[in-house]
Amino acid sequence: MDLRGARALVTGGSSGIGLATAQLLAGSGCTVTVAGSDPDRVRRAAQMVGGRSPHGGPPVAEMVCDFVDPGAVARLAETLATRPAYDLVVHSAGVGLRSPAVGTLVTDLDRLLAVNVRAPIPLTAAALPAMLARGRGRIVFVGSIAGAVGAAGESAYAASKAALAGYADSLRVELAGTGVGVTMLLPGVVDTAFFERRGTAYHRDRPKPVPAGRVARALVRGLRHDRALVTVPGWLRVPIALHAAAPQTFGRLAGRWGR
Repeated sequence: MDLRGARALVTGGSSGIGLATAQLLAGSGCTVTVAGSDPDRVRRAAQMVGGRSPHGGPPVAEMVCDFVDPGAVARLAETLATRPAYDLVVHSAGVGLRSPAVGTLVTDLDRLLAVNVRAPIPLTAAALPAMLARGRGRIVFVGSIAGAVGAAGESAYAASKAALAGYADSLRVELAGTGVGVTMLLPGVVDTAFFERRGTAYHRDRPKPVPAGRVARALVRGLRHDRALVTVPGWLRVPIALHAAAPQTFGRLAGRWGR
């Protein structure tokens, strides 16, 4: 994908992976729209992203959306359907939850599914017609290694990311031959405010968290090469492959080291 001159929307673009990605896209010549739930953070992020545009490039647009609220998501979807078409949509907005399966509250589950699963689907449906009409574009979903192989104490969160991956895989097949591509980003542990916002700190000695900028750089490289899957770090492809080929063996290893 040629990023120069592309119009890009990044949800969750006010922090973490989304912000780092929006900055790199702006630096690559994209016209970027930053979407997020907090107006102040969105405004600050737009200023930061605008500072990365080459030669003082086009202004960065802002959109505020509470991704928990179906009505707000519907209004954003209507905006996407009526505004000039986007070439690239990056679904980076997401929330986390660490809770044992028996302790997961319905309210937490509803919020998790609303942001991580229910919001990206209608937003994708709204952005696709213009992409399909032009025969080009790309949709990116920011998932998690937890959604690919599971994670103890994070069953609800892993389920939400697994659902997103299933949607992305199905969409990729549906769009085959149209010129519109789908990329799934599967990061491991990333050094962002994600853990602070979910209310539980990262507790393992390994793997070490990687910077959000590293994840964004890998994603942008993947976009330029039209890759369907981007993993960060790259070695995460090994547990993903083992889980697919030998789930029982993987389960034994995860039971020993994965808590």
